[in-house]
Amino acid sequence: MKKVNALLAALFLLSLPLAAGAMEGMKHGDHDKTEKMEHGSMKGMEHGKMMEGMAMIGEETEEGVKAMAHLNDVKEAMAKMGMKETHHFMVAFVDAAGKPVTEGTVAMKIEDPSGKVSEPVMLMGMQGHFGADIVLAEKGEYHFNVGTKLADGQKRQYDFHYTVE
Repeated sequence: MKKVNALLAALFLLSLPLAAGAMEGMKHGDHDKTEKMEHGSMKGMEHGKMMEGMAMIGEETEEGVKAMAHLNDVKEAMAKMGMKETHHFMVAFVDAAGKPVTEGTVAMKIEDPSGKVSEPVMLMGMQGHFGADIVLAEKGEYHFNVGTKLADGQKRQYDFHYTVE
């Protein structure tokens, strides 16, 4: 199990520079219009396939802190390792000055298409964002209720949704 966790951590860390580079040129105000990221500039990069399942699922600002949430489809890679997780949920925070907020506690509850709400899922701090591997097994719309207590000590709530087709 330790080897699997180490492998997952290594794979994820290797994909972070690609995510940052892909998002660098995007204006955050245009996310609603952008369903899929263009990956033409990544051709020939060995980690480009890791980005294929990445989807921006929303951004929201609460009390001066913007949250930007993404889902990465990891079902195939996880299945190869005998794991049931299907997606990696990640959320990054920036303050009003645009500075990343990387310290604090973040958790979420997931409401599945049938209306069942999960127990809280803790999101781990990971090089500039918080994330967790999750199971989105059913087709339909999922709701992600993200609660935070970031470095400033203030509690904030963010809501995102995503439809599994």
